Amino acid sequence: MGEPALIGAATFSEVFDRYFDLVHGYLRRRVGDAAEDLAAETFSRALAAFERYDAGRGDVRAWLLGIATNVVHGHRRAEARRLRAYAREAGRQVPPGDGVDVGARLDAGAAARRAATAIAHLPSGDRDVLLLVAWGELSYEEVAVALAIPVGTVRSRLNRARTVVRAHLEKEDGR
Repeated sequence: MGEPALIGAATFSEVFDRYFDLVHGYLRRRVGDAAEDLAAETFSRALAAFERYDAGRGDVRAWLLGIATNVVHGHRRAEARRLRAYAREAGRQVPPGDGVDVGARLDAGAAARRAATAIAHLPSGDRDVLLLVAWGELSYEEVAVALAIPVGTVRSRLNRARTVVRAHLEKEDGR
């Protein structure tokens, strides 16, 4: 089914009304609670490029989902940057402790830095599963629901992520 001519703000409004739920649902499955913000960013980018959209290129739906996918990739890159920044800061900060040995706190900070670095380099799907289990404290079944993937996929991604992180930490410890 062909799309209506895509010209003018009123037509963009029609496209927004027609496809927002689809784009939001796609993003919700990709990024969970960040979907609302990323959907807004997707449609903001689409509006900025709307006058240049060529209806002959294909379905508006595919164009919007392509923009949404790029927004997700940007979101993930920002997440990886935050993890690397966390890794750097974890090595610098020695939190005040109640009688805890300063050496032990430094060792813990170094371990956190190495772990965050390893996590930042994981493929996004593996990282998502690991962080949902470790930081989100979700069960395998809850992760499966959150990411709309089978529980078996959760288990294999988590196993792969743990193996990679463990290997990275062992490599770092061997230096």
